[in-house]
Amino acid sequence: MSIKDLNPQVVWKNFYGLTQIPRPSKHEGKVIEYLYNWGNEHGLETLKDETGNIIIRKPATPGFENRRGVILQGHMDMVPQKTADSPHDFLTDPISAYVDGEWVTADRTTLGADNGIGVAMGLAVLEDPSVQHGPVEVLVTYDEETGMTGANKLRPGVLKGDILINLDSEEEGELCVGCAGGLDAEADWKYLKYNTPEHYKGLRIKVSGLQGGHSGMDISLYRANANKVVCRILLPLVENFGAKVVSFTGGSLRNAIPFEATAEIVLPEENVESVKKLIDNIFAEVQAEYAESDPSAALSVEKIPAAPKFIQGRVMLDAIKAMIACPSNVIRMSRSMEGLTETSINMAIVRTERGHIKVHSLMRSAVDSAKMDLAERVRCIFELAGAKVSFAGGYSGWRPKLDTPMNKVMMEQFEKVYGSPMKIMATHGGLECAIMGAKYPNWEMVSVGPTIKYPHSPDERVNIASVERTWNYLKAVLANVPVK
Repeated sequence: MSIKDLNPQVVWKNFYGLTQIPRPSKHEGKVIEYLYNWGNEHGLETLKDETGNIIIRKPATPGFENRRGVILQGHMDMVPQKTADSPHDFLTDPISAYVDGEWVTADRTTLGADNGIGVAMGLAVLEDPSVQHGPVEVLVTYDEETGMTGANKLRPGVLKGDILINLDSEEEGELCVGCAGGLDAEADWKYLKYNTPEHYKGLRIKVSGLQGGHSGMDISLYRANANKVVCRILLPLVENFGAKVVSFTGGSLRNAIPFEATAEIVLPEENVESVKKLIDNIFAEVQAEYAESDPSAALSVEKIPAAPKFIQGRVMLDAIKAMIACPSNVIRMSRSMEGLTETSINMAIVRTERGHIKVHSLMRSAVDSAKMDLAERVRCIFELAGAKVSFAGGYSGWRPKLDTPMNKVMMEQFEKVYGSPMKIMATHGGLECAIMGAKYPNWEMVSVGPTIKYPHSPDERVNIASVERTWNYLKAVLANVPVK
């Protein structure tokens, strides 16, 4: 069965359309054009701002002209993650989505249900004449995943509604009313390269098969971080066996827990076999520690030709020690909401190229002061190891407002549709609500969505029945929006 044949067809048809358009973060030109043309083809007022955000407006259905205006919001970009054996090119290829039992997933790549399914629901509201609603605007933002660029550059006063329904939540039955703020950190060492002695041999060490996942939603699952695992392997090799690091490549996205990392080393020929045994022993310890969270963890140690040059030993050793010392996990759980992470850090990306070792981490916290305290901790660790540290992309969290007219509607309609109470929660993921709410302080904001598992990883999947139930719920909510 094609995903276009699933119910509700008006939602899945629009989601299928998005899967056919390459849209990794920072490369959204094709999907911007697609959405802009979609709005015009449907005879709707369609705007594109200088950043690439798309706004599509539809007047109220007859009899609903006195309702408050609603903005349905999602983001157009998707996280481009794939397995090592996937030939997929995210810049040119459509996503190969298919039905897998109760789920829709993709062939060895991220699916893009985060947030394509939310955008598809917004488009479906605009397209389906049976949906009753007041004035509606669908806002589709640019580059959410790698910097929330569209939300940051959204101009105040452009949007007319005063109720924002963000469609980027990933657990059906939860009403999200708050989210964590974030801050990016970069540690940077400069290094020289030295000639490899003639009697040295080369090894490539690769850690793969980890589950990875969303660095906000999944950080509390305590999955292994591939960058940290490779550092754990490298430290004794460099300190005790004369190994020299040629390159280190781990992770690919600031907001994804790295599931693969590779280091190439050179070392004295007489130490090769001892080192291979030591690596196996260390990885066996890692497998035992993460047997439940990462049962598919894999290690590859391959003999390769010795590279002609290696990274300056003292600098590389300092960087390895700093990466081991720097946390990459949950720092504190919330005291007010059970099961919610309050503060965390993910060591997301490591690169050694063009004379620089760079380590990128993303810190999150619902408490701004805790986030900045963690930033100071990270700065001190890396500066003590000789790195230059910089911060960027900071934004505050979205503080919950529970007692609002729209929250009441959301709760009442959920109980009517589902027959059970809705759970009010906040998320440790970053939502654009935090940034946009600062520009539109009069907005009432909520976030909902169907159940999506393993976003930001090649295992991403969205529950089919959950999409249909969430669609029915969204229609009920729109039909009951408070009057002006």
